Amino acid sequence: MASISGSVIRSSGRPRPSWRGVARRAALACLAVMCSQHVMAVTWLSAGDFIANSFTRPPEARVLWLSADQQAAAKAILGHAYRGLRLRYWMEGNRTAWILDEIGKERPITIGVVVDDGRVSRVDILDYRESRGGEIRHPFFTAQFAGLGLDDDLGLSGNIDGITGATLSVRAVTNTTRFALYLDHDVKSHPAATASP
Repeated sequence: MASISGSVIRSSGRPRPSWRGVARRAALACLAVMCSQHVMAVTWLSAGDFIANSFTRPPEARVLWLSADQQAAAKAILGHAYRGLRLRYWMEGNRTAWILDEIGKERPITIGVVVDDGRVSRVDILDYRESRGGEIRHPFFTAQFAGLGLDDDLGLSGNIDGITGATLSVRAVTNTTRFALYLDHDVKSHPAATASP
């Protein structure tokens, strides 16, 4: 058999692919499979922009080391202890801003919550890593939280309409908002528990 440009001519007259071509195709196939199973994070709002939009003059970040009581509250609200020992938050007067991560279906969603005088001022979705349910970032959903507080059972004081196909993401945002409201109340009740980073 004659060799032409790295390919071997078969009796049918068609060139047989070289090992380099086969290896390249196999690598591309593996990459396609990996990409289909891996969801890249989509950033809709940076943490810096969220904080800048939340205050006239953004204050310095504070650090809250989560106590046993706060982790117990997290477990009651989120269904699990919060992942991490400390949180950063921002406070000016009666307004606080929180950036928290919560799992939707499989991956964390980064959620920004602004609390003003014990009520939700704004909820923003900063980063989204799930393959579906991204509709939660739209104002038609996040605007529902404005003006809500906590009731005596650590639930929201109003109802949140869900989104078909995004049930777990809706639950993650709802529970994170409840936790931010709880933390807002707690840091104002116990100001000595926080410190500058």
